[in-house]
Amino acid sequence: ADYLDNGNNKMAIQQADKLLKKHKDLHCAKVLKAIGLQRTGKQDEAYALAQEVAALEPTDDNSLQALTILYREMHRPELVTKLYEAAVKKVPNSEEYHSHLFMAYARVGEYKKMQQAGMALYKIVPKNPYYFWSVMSLIMQSISAQDENLSKTMFLPLAERMVEKMVKEDKIEAEAEVELYYMILERLEKYKEALDVVRGKLGEKLTSELQSRENKCMAMYKKLHRWPECNALARRLLLKNSDDWQFYITYFDSVFQLIDESWTPPAEEEHSLEGEVHCSIEQAVTFIEERITEESKSSRPLRGPYLAKLELIRRLRHRGCNDEYKLGDPEELMFQYFKKFGDKPCCFTDLKVFVDLLPPSQYTKFIRQLLDVIPLAAAAENEVALPGDIKALQQHLCVVQLSRLLGIYHAMEKKQKLAVVRELMLRYRHGLEFGKSCLKTELQFSDYYCLLAVHLLLDLWLEGEEAAVWQCLTLLEEGLSHSPSNAQFKLLLIRIYCRLGAFEPVSELYSSLDAKHIQHDTIGYLLTRYAGSLGHYAAASQSFNFALRFFHSNQKDTSEYIIQAYKYGAFEKIPEFIAFRNRLNSSLHFAQIRTERMLLDLLLEANISTSLEESIKSMSLSPEEDDIPWKELRDNRDLTVLFSWDPKDRDISEEHRKLSLEEETLWLRIRSLTLRLVSGLPTLGHTLQPKNSEKTAENGVSSKIDAIRALLQQLEAAVDSGKKFLEQKIQYPVLGPPPTRMAGFFSNGSCQCQTSLFYLVSDIYELDTNGLGKCLGQGLDHIAVVCFSFSFSDLFNKCKGDLIEVRDGTLKTHPNLLENLVFFVETISIALWVSSYCDSVLRPFKSNLQKKKKKKKESSVAMPPVFTHFLDYVNELQTLTSNVIDHIKGLEIILTALKLEELSLKDTLLLQEEKKFTKTVQGKVQSSYHHSVQEVGELLKKRLDTIKKLKI
Repeated sequence: ADYLDNGNNKMAIQQADKLLKKHKDLHCAKVLKAIGLQRTGKQDEAYALAQEVAALEPTDDNSLQALTILYREMHRPELVTKLYEAAVKKVPNSEEYHSHLFMAYARVGEYKKMQQAGMALYKIVPKNPYYFWSVMSLIMQSISAQDENLSKTMFLPLAERMVEKMVKEDKIEAEAEVELYYMILERLEKYKEALDVVRGKLGEKLTSELQSRENKCMAMYKKLHRWPECNALARRLLLKNSDDWQFYITYFDSVFQLIDESWTPPAEEEHSLEGEVHCSIEQAVTFIEERITEESKSSRPLRGPYLAKLELIRRLRHRGCNDEYKLGDPEELMFQYFKKFGDKPCCFTDLKVFVDLLPPSQYTKFIRQLLDVIPLAAAAENEVALPGDIKALQQHLCVVQLSRLLGIYHAMEKKQKLAVVRELMLRYRHGLEFGKSCLKTELQFSDYYCLLAVHLLLDLWLEGEEAAVWQCLTLLEEGLSHSPSNAQFKLLLIRIYCRLGAFEPVSELYSSLDAKHIQHDTIGYLLTRYAGSLGHYAAASQSFNFALRFFHSNQKDTSEYIIQAYKYGAFEKIPEFIAFRNRLNSSLHFAQIRTERMLLDLLLEANISTSLEESIKSMSLSPEEDDIPWKELRDNRDLTVLFSWDPKDRDISEEHRKLSLEEETLWLRIRSLTLRLVSGLPTLGHTLQPKNSEKTAENGVSSKIDAIRALLQQLEAAVDSGKKFLEQKIQYPVLGPPPTRMAGFFSNGSCQCQTSLFYLVSDIYELDTNGLGKCLGQGLDHIAVVCFSFSFSDLFNKCKGDLIEVRDGTLKTHPNLLENLVFFVETISIALWVSSYCDSVLRPFKSNLQKKKKKKKESSVAMPPVFTHFLDYVNELQTLTSNVIDHIKGLEIILTALKLEELSLKDTLLLQEEKKFTKTVQGKVQSSYHHSVQEVGELLKKRLDTIKKLKI
């Protein structure tokens, strides 16, 4: 066991063998040996050994624990349940084995068996937690039931009765048990009963979370539309803590609900269960004013009351009635707020919510007013006035962010924008003085200046200013050198390098972000969208694997979380964990990387290191199976991960999100159908019976071609939908979602090429089943004309040209050429797989004809044109591939020879230190292109070798 713990698996196997020689029946040693075998990749031997021991139904703890570990590593949790079922039969009174059995069922989600196991445990050892495990398993059955009705009429009422029994017998001990009762009543929509539980004696147990009891009451009041109680409770909680924003929202919601219902308080008794109720705007205004007065007396400044006042103004305006209450002018209130909190980083995000209260005509005046109160000092007359301390710097930064948000920078001319960029970078570099003592992991105080300058340059780039993009990269690299853990710098660098088609620097940047857990799903798209499409095949492989590892381990991890939740009675977390697991399983990103990963594997391996058939078998792919949950697909991408200070009309909108999801799904459909069509090729080539026998229709092969034809129709439909979608010419914001590769796929001809190739498969299959004789007429000519003469040269033309060119001292890049090259390689590979199939069909025909020729000893047996057509086609394919390889060699030579540093960086904007970073940036792009081109070239050479073998 020690050897296994230290990862020395071979020694562990040797030691186990020694022991087994002496004691043949030492079960535990056998299992430890099996673990060693499993870890050294000998799965089958390990499984056989484990089953030997399991068949004896061991009851010693060591063997059971060791087998559990082994089965978990084999990803076979269902075998653990069998193990403990047997152990419990033999030792029926063991609390430990029963609870292991319960947890084993929990791992595989056998809720009904969990319910029974929980009750069996409770009978042996009457402890409350076991009883409630059983109750929770009923709730889980109700959640997982497909039939909503069954859940409401059977599982939940039974769970409710089980808890009521404990309540009547006064056996409720822990907070978790009350939580569970509340959960059942809430799911049964018995809100009144749930409220009574929380307000009653049982509710006193709800103590672990702050305001747990009040929050639950509030939730029930809302469900029951009891606005007086909502209002009174929110009012009471705000008196205790006037900074709790959620209660301001509830307070306002309820006040306006009560006004709309014309509610009036009763004359005699209490206003409500929770005390006094406010039901008029006057009361709300007075209440907020009082909160502000209170705040001014407190030792610590609170933001809540001031923001609540702005929120109230916004709501009153929305109802068209602010004037008569004279709550003050929003502009003045925001100004006062800035004076009080402007040096806090949250000041911008606080005010951002309320800027639409300002009339656009006042924007410039408002910004000037804010600038006037910031203590800035200029060294000489025409110089920029700079802050003397961090406080002033934060205030100034807040104003700059607001200026961007109000669209002041967007309205400027190019010249003004460049002047602002210069000023922002000056301020950025000056601000670095305040962060000299910062640790490597801390951000510099002035980082946002640099980011904002880059945003301005991005505007210029989108307006056609080519040099601006290089300056963006230069400034970001400079920023990163001072603030090496600034995620925003890294994310923006990733986006811009990818837009330029340079993947090499990106994988390093992404791994330095150290994305944790769920982030592989929420921000992974930034990397994986470009991973396969820019020719860095090895890095792409790595990034797909990295992301997939998270999704696969999540399956295992989630069941562990669920088990911990049972152990510690955190019942309300269990449905959350299940929902989390489902959310990840139906993640759009997960489906995309699975599909792209398999296509990439085929591209790199099939017919190079292994046959197409073996590759497909190792991925257990089949054309009939579709493992993507199309109806449940969830877009878990975080599309706002890049900070943006853009005004609403330029920012990412709900509409953008919807369109992006639609586009991603359409593209995924095309990719997944392509993968399934390729996976169908090997299934066609196995009709060994004589072709003319009637049996071929029954032996399953004809159904294979039907499957392929059905997929082809689906592909046609998906392509049509894709083309329709692209007709909308959607432009996402530059920091919004990156567009898919779909537009390139259609415009460079790959789509037409690939579809025609799959049609060729169908035609050749016809020829295969009907024999040459029947096809000699039109059929064959059709095949010859449509496909064998099918030219890839259009696709090649789209790959021609230089990746980097120097124009007027500026670098212009053409990343689309790179994407086209990558598509070209993929299309050539598909052509090759299809041709191999054609080859396997035509070769036997040719040899039969040659035999006939020899028998008849006459030359009158004419060779059908199909053979020459096929040969011409293969030769054309070979010539074309050689030409592309030559073109790539040419690109390599140009990229190697290009001396970027000799470019006259004559842009006066660049300071000496910036020149250094510009050189780095251009070097990175150049090197990345070089590697892309090399990897694409290598792969094409391997493909060419295979094409040369295709001579029938």
